[in-house]
Order: sequence, then C-alpha cells, then structure tokens
Amino acid sequence: MEPLARIENELKKCVKCGTCRAHCPVFSVLGREPVTARGKIALARGILSGSVPIDSRTREDMSKCLLCGRCVEKCANKVPTDLIVLAAREVLARKRGLTPFSRVISLLLGNRSLLNGLSMLAKVASPFLFGRIPASSGLRLRFPFRFLGRRRIPALARRPFLGRHPEVMEGRPGRPRVLYFVGCITNYIYPEIGEAAVFLLKELGCTVIIPNDQQCCGFPAISGGDLDTFRSLAEKNLAALEKHPADYVMTACASCGGAFHRLYPHVLGERFPELSSRFQALAEKSVDAAVLLDRLGFEPACNGTAAGQRVFYHDPCHLRSRSVVREPRELLRSLPGLELVEAERSDTCCGLGGTFNYHHYGTSMGINAAKITAIGNSRADNVATGCPGCMLQIADGLSRGHGRVRVRHLLEMLADGMRGNP
Repeated sequence: MEPLARIENELKKCVKCGTCRAHCPVFSVLGREPVTARGKIALARGILSGSVPIDSRTREDMSKCLLCGRCVEKCANKVPTDLIVLAAREVLARKRGLTPFSRVISLLLGNRSLLNGLSMLAKVASPFLFGRIPASSGLRLRFPFRFLGRRRIPALARRPFLGRHPEVMEGRPGRPRVLYFVGCITNYIYPEIGEAAVFLLKELGCTVIIPNDQQCCGFPAISGGDLDTFRSLAEKNLAALEKHPADYVMTACASCGGAFHRLYPHVLGERFPELSSRFQALAEKSVDAAVLLDRLGFEPACNGTAAGQRVFYHDPCHLRSRSVVREPRELLRSLPGLELVEAERSDTCCGLGGTFNYHHYGTSMGINAAKITAIGNSRADNVATGCPGCMLQIADGLSRGHGRVRVRHLLEMLADGMRGNP
C-alpha cells in the first residue's frame, strides 16, 4: 500500500484551524502557507488523490520541514504531521528518485567502512581544503566553497570514538548494564561527548557496553525518503543492540533517541509487523542520558567546579517532544556554583533539522538567529544542550559575533562536575 494511503485517516484529522502557523519555525521565517503543517497536509492529500503533481515544486515545498514536531505538540487533534511529511517524501522519492544529495547520504550511511575511510581522508586533507578562523569562535574550520556559503564546522576527530574502548566494560555488581548508542556526530566530530558518557557511567558503577557494529540511526536517510536504507540501518542496529543483555539503551543525541522512540515503531514497526515487537522493545528500553543519570543519582564533586558560570540550556526538539525537560536542568543545577539562566527561547528550535540545514541554509540560519539573540541577551558563558547536531548549529550561529560563548554537551559539563574540574 502507498505510504500516504496507510495514514489516510491521520490526514483527515486536520481541521485546518491554523494553530500550527504560530508554532512552525519555518513559517516564522518564510511566512508561506505551504511550509506550515496545514499546508503540508493539504499537499499530502493532493498527492494521494492525484490532484497535486509530483514535480520539483511539490518536492521543494515538502522539503521545507524541520521534522521538529512542534506542530504535533501544539495540535489539538495531535495530527502526526512529521510522519505525514516522511510518508510524502517517500512517495516523492519513489516516483522521482532520490535527490543526488540523498543518494550520497544513503551510500555513506549504508557503508560504515566507506564512511570511516572518507572521514580519515577528510581529516588529512582538511588543512588544504578549509580556511582557518579564530579559535575563540568555538569552531576551528570553515568551508570556503561558494556553494556551501558561510557554514562553519568543527575539525573532524583524529580518531572516531567507536573502537576506542572495549565493547564491554564491567561495572560493580548490582549496578545497571547500559548499552551506549553513540551516534554519528559524536563518533566523527565530538568524541569528547562519548568519553564523558563512558566516564560518568563508569563512575556510577554501571557496566558500559558499546557495540562496535552499531550503525547510524538512519534519520538522515528517511528524511530524504529512502525507506530501504532506513530499514537496513534499523535492522542492523537491532541486531547489534540485541546481542548484549542490558537494562538500558542510552542515547546522548536527541535525534537518535527520537528515531528509537518514534520513527522505528511508527514508520517501520507499523509497516513491517514482523519487526514491530522488536522495535517497540527497543523504544521501551531506550533512555536519554540526562534521564538515566538523574535516575541513577548523579552527584558532582563538592567543590565549586562551575563557580561563576552562567549557562543557557537549549532544549533539543527531539527531547522536548518526549518531555525530557526537567532532568537536564536539575542536573545542571546540581553543579556547585553554576547559574542556570532560564531565558526566552530556550525551548525553541535551533533551525538545524539535519539535512534541512544543507537544503535551506538561509532559512535554517534565519531560525537560528532568534536563538542566538536570546543567548546573547542572557549574558551566558556557556550553552549546554543534549544534542550534538544542535551544538553544530548553535556554534555556527555564535561564531558570527558571540565567539566568547562556549557550546558544550550536557554530559561534558557533568563529567567536569564529577571530576571536580573548573
């Protein structure tokens, strides 16, 4: 059955009230009806009925969605617009083919060895391909190529995180066994997040399990409409994670957690019933790092490790939509001497949206601008968040005038707090 036909009843739930307009980050910048949830649902209905052509304009309009879930949260009827958009993109990919960018993404994500090789090549070539920017910006490299605009990216890790540690590191008797799902950005760009995660779990006495054969969660693939690659990656992750008995599967990336909790059960589980119970079991066992540390009783060192630091906490969309809001803040407040700044726009989207940032960089940074202004107004020294992707986006925005502000993952700050580092 066609993807949109499977969720036709969900399409009918939209009563066209327009509440989504007030909460859509893309609409706040572009101000066009087709980019709203209501507009996307109308397009999806048209695609299903055949009244809307499967052309480049339709693909362009359907691509202008961050999949942030804000519209779903605010909708009185809880219309799952994110799932509807993914279904429509799958139809577009089937009938028009994947875009060149999506084909490259799927090729890389489906071949970990190739991705590792290209990562090493990029690391060696980066001094010749990329221009330097001041270290104070929080980012060490930028793309000078015209088609990539003014994007800033951090240097790739000298060595990916996966493979740095034994697969199983035994903890104290009676303490939980935790499977750590690393995620691509931590693996290739921010391995310090992974190191912080391992340190914290070991300090809490947990057995830490890091399956070396884990893959990308697949979010970038399904975002481009590639169901086959998404399913392949998800099944490989199931196999990698099910090999080891564990109490929890921990994610420290909001998007990876979102894939496990929402996309695996609802996109794949409902499409492939033979896998449904396994995806549901994974979703029930998966937990964000902040929730797990809060549950396990994280306690920082007694000295004032964060004395005088003002911290702005950014809520990643795929944590906020799962109600992971209290735990990160409570953990930060536990650090002696740290002042958590509760400022406006702490819970709004940063504008990354994964591949959205590549396709619509100007709009992405237009959304980001409000966040950067709020951070500047807060007079914060640090921005803490629970998503490596959000870190990339916020650091990019801050590098254009707020270079003194550091962007750090919550786990890095907590690890410093437990070590007693300033």
